[in-house]
Amino acid sequence: MAAERARAGQSVPACSLCSRPAVLIQRERNRYLCAPHLIADIEERVGLTITRENMIASGDCIAVGLSGGKDSTALLLLLHTLLESRTDVRIVAVTVDEGIAGYREETVRSAECLVRDLGIEHYVFSFTELFGDTLDGILRGRESRACSICGILRKKALITGAEQAGASRLATGHNLDDEAQSVLMNVLRGDLVRLARNSSAASGGRFIPRIKPLMYIHEKEIAAYLLVRGAWADLPECPYACHALRREVREMLGGLEYEFPGTMLRLLESRKAVTGICSTRSAGEPFRHCAVCGDPCSGEICQLCRLRQSLNR
Repeated sequence: MAAERARAGQSVPACSLCSRPAVLIQRERNRYLCAPHLIADIEERVGLTITRENMIASGDCIAVGLSGGKDSTALLLLLHTLLESRTDVRIVAVTVDEGIAGYREETVRSAECLVRDLGIEHYVFSFTELFGDTLDGILRGRESRACSICGILRKKALITGAEQAGASRLATGHNLDDEAQSVLMNVLRGDLVRLARNSSAASGGRFIPRIKPLMYIHEKEIAAYLLVRGAWADLPECPYACHALRREVREMLGGLEYEFPGTMLRLLESRKAVTGICSTRSAGEPFRHCAVCGDPCSGEICQLCRLRQSLNR
């Protein structure tokens, strides 16, 4: 970022749209942005994504998955700004406390401060009350499976929270980097079903659709947005992140994006093409329900029930 050049004593380039000092370079567009133009650009692009993807409709109650980290914080701030004048849409926040010692306590406090400042209704759920133990307890001896186990349990917890809040949509803070990483990870695993899955599709009331308003915004843009808005919080990294395949993919994709700007966006667009082909071929297929818990799923047993079976062995 341009701010890093200033700290290093290097000259800071001017914004491509005005004469103010730039705070960020957008390599795909080959342009620099100052703080006001960065804020305006991010808000405009998120607004366009919401409109183009039909993410929000009149009468919706949007449950924002608020971990307290940078992405979910930016998401809540942006939705609050973009939807503040709309009386036909309601926003609530849902925070999941997985029970990760020395980590989650700080992010939950950050989330609580944010919703208090914005005046947004807040729901907090813990793994202990939902699943009978903290994530630390569940993972004891299974640390290498941390991200896959946490992902399944956290998804269920967010859905439960959104249902209890009376939400019609669940908004998550997945950014362009996250989405591109997921595409590549699913390709590496050979998981075509997950690659083509569209969690935002209408479900006929079977489950709450997820929306990702930040899906076309880079991680570095979100960090810069929070910094210039004075909303940056220096929080610890999840201690289980070292076990994730995503960590390796993130480093690889970051290097490719630097050398070939637009790589992440092209990966995301390729997934949309695959999703379109698969949804056409699978049109009319009946939706299944888990044989154990009855939740909607794509197979005989949902991911959560399969996980519970494997943990009880």
